Amino acid sequence: MKTVLFICTHNSARSHMAEAFLNALCGDKYKAESAGVTPTRLNPHVVKAMAEAGIDMSAHRSKSIMEFWGRTFDYVVTVCDSAREVCPFFPGEKEMHKSFPDPAAFTGTEAEIMEKVRAVRDEIRAWVEQTFCR
Repeated sequence: MKTVLFICTHNSARSHMAEAFLNALCGDKYKAESAGVTPTRLNPHVVKAMAEAGIDMSAHRSKSIMEFWGRTFDYVVTVCDSAREVCPFFPGEKEMHKSFPDPAAFTGTEAEIMEKVRAVRDEIRAWVEQTFCR
């Protein structure tokens, strides 16, 4: 089984969605985990959007990349530009980068924020399916 570490700045949204989708859609081939350069807390809008997609993330928590220090992964994937710039080196067979909009930056009404989070969720799902699950 191949291992994947998804990294973003706060481990609050994008990396969690990528981790959850890869484990749900291709868990027979991959074991995904996620971490942040400066972890904060899981974005509640992301938890809600993922639940709508049939994935329960209520047990997820934000983790520091230091929790994974010393481990080797088959793939190390940064999912935001800022994490790519400041992330320490993690040894992996393949390093990848794909930037997605940050749900923490979304503003507007609850409905407007959720619409934007759903769009990022769907973009991440499509990318995970195309990149890993084909």
